[in-house]
Amino acid sequence: MTIKNVYLLLAGLLLAGFTSCKKKDVLPGNTGNVPGDTTVSTGKALPAGAKDGVTFINSGKSVIFNLYAPGKKSVSVIGDFNGWDANDTKAVMNNTPDGKRWWVQIDNIDPSTEYGYQFYIDKSLKVADPYTEKVLDPDNDSYISSDTYPNLKKYPTGKTTGNVSVFQANQPAYSWKNTSFTRPDKKNLVVYELLVRDFIDAHNYQTLTDTLKYLSNLGVNAVELMPINEFEGNLSWGYNPSFYFAPDKYYGTKNALKAFIDECHSRGIAVIQDIVLNHSFGQSPMVQMYFNTAAGKPAANNPWYNVDPTHPYNVGYQFNHESADTKYFVKNVLKFWMTEYKIDGFRFDLSKGFTQVNYGTSDAAVGPWGQYDASRVAIWKDYNNYIKSIDNNNFYVILEHFAANQEEKELAGEGMMLWNNLNYNANEATMGWLTNSNFQGLFYDQHTFTQPYNLVSYFESHDEERLQFKNESYGNSYNGYNVKDRNTGLAREEMAAAFLFSVPGPKMLWQFGELGYDVSIDQGGRTSNKPIYWNYNTDPNRRHLYGIYAKMIKMKEKNAVFASTNSTYDLAGAVKTIQLKDASANVEVVGNFDVMPQSASISFPSTGTWYDNITKTSINVTSLPYSMTLQPGEYHVYSSVVLQQ
Repeated sequence: MTIKNVYLLLAGLLLAGFTSCKKKDVLPGNTGNVPGDTTVSTGKALPAGAKDGVTFINSGKSVIFNLYAPGKKSVSVIGDFNGWDANDTKAVMNNTPDGKRWWVQIDNIDPSTEYGYQFYIDKSLKVADPYTEKVLDPDNDSYISSDTYPNLKKYPTGKTTGNVSVFQANQPAYSWKNTSFTRPDKKNLVVYELLVRDFIDAHNYQTLTDTLKYLSNLGVNAVELMPINEFEGNLSWGYNPSFYFAPDKYYGTKNALKAFIDECHSRGIAVIQDIVLNHSFGQSPMVQMYFNTAAGKPAANNPWYNVDPTHPYNVGYQFNHESADTKYFVKNVLKFWMTEYKIDGFRFDLSKGFTQVNYGTSDAAVGPWGQYDASRVAIWKDYNNYIKSIDNNNFYVILEHFAANQEEKELAGEGMMLWNNLNYNANEATMGWLTNSNFQGLFYDQHTFTQPYNLVSYFESHDEERLQFKNESYGNSYNGYNVKDRNTGLAREEMAAAFLFSVPGPKMLWQFGELGYDVSIDQGGRTSNKPIYWNYNTDPNRRHLYGIYAKMIKMKEKNAVFASTNSTYDLAGAVKTIQLKDASANVEVVGNFDVMPQSASISFPSTGTWYDNITKTSINVTSLPYSMTLQPGEYHVYSSVVLQQ
């Protein structure tokens, strides 16, 4: 989420389909309904090899439960294996000698059976396991179809309340087809951001996998999935996370997700996971375990969360990333997705929020919050180094940061990539309003970077208004040429794409931007479901826009000149130009963003024949500069040799 939209997101979560059915209580405190006392067994060391959550031993016939809960007085485990009986003395958990962990071994488990379970803490609070890989939700699971999640385990109604974690020793295994996928080089990376819910009506991984031919034909080499780990409700953008190891069931099973990733790799497409580690929402067991109900915020002794947020755009409950417990948890989350699901990269939401410097909660603090923060830099270097220790094979670390150039440049120097939002200026250009139409921020030198490969630039994202919606709503006009005309606006989108993908460095597009999606982000509420218009494919003008996107993306990936650092540009006026030079080819991109004809003198790199890679024609440049008159919306991608497409 970009910072300007976080407040709107919070409102949208509350007003626009945050859950798919009845409103659910997201405040902590699933208490009561479980009688009985427990006797604490203390001072017993955790068995060697027992990991967080559940560990299977004895060929899956026994399980060790392990919960990190310092300072608690008693913990038991209740579940299907003991009839949800809090009086079961065999389920009383042992406290480790340091008083921080609770564990117990349960025997006589059927390895092939799914078991629901919870931790019952201090005789009052029931929580699911923070490390669970599957969650049962009493309010929302009934709205998940069997096509999306076949044979979903039923919630144990009448036996407990609140979210329930699930374990199974012998889970259906997934056999990976691709074990040596080579990730696209950063310099050629083209990322397609999508929200499963609003991309395909079936909202499941099986159908998404079947749709990959569309993305392959477009030429993108990476898919960025908006958050897919368990979030509150069903209908959500996913920025309200609660469980970090469990894929949200609304999109399908864990093996269906793996099959999607596997098929992406078969097609040469990397998979980037949008992950939310600035905050959690109230469904999180880690929030609930240490919560000040009277104050409505985490208690002072919460090992992971701040009592109050440290920056003005926080939502939910903010992680304290200087806490050793938080660092331990976050690193476990990252390692899990990297190893279990073969994820190729993370896009970290609200990465600028990973700070313990208190910037307050008012808008007045926005400026200082964006300035260089040495402690935040140290936090990110630590996480980045940990990721490299797990996978140093071109793994993508992408930050939604929007901080001072000094800070972003230092992070880029460590190999991290920074989101680069040019929506406003580019949209002013496509609408034909020239005063604020300079989108030179696409270029890395505008950010004081030393090379372009760590700047992920885009004109649209899930957080921004659609270019074509604003073209049709607010476009300029002159003498019969009107940007509000749909086909005129779509043609100007082609011109914008030509410029975006010509700039060296990674690029991103937001789903259906390649078809000129023109539904407002605020229709029905910012985070609400948006209509899915696959019938756009039958519109010849939208198909033509798709074709230009595909052409530009493929040229970018196949021609070394589009990665060149030998570039000049003029993006301030009505006629905008980009010039790229490389030993393999030279390129001159020119376009008229005005709503009236404009004459210009173009300084091509040399005289001679120049090929127009869009129209398949050519011009003969006999002298420099070359004078030409461009009609409104007219653009060209010239090259000294015919480019590969």
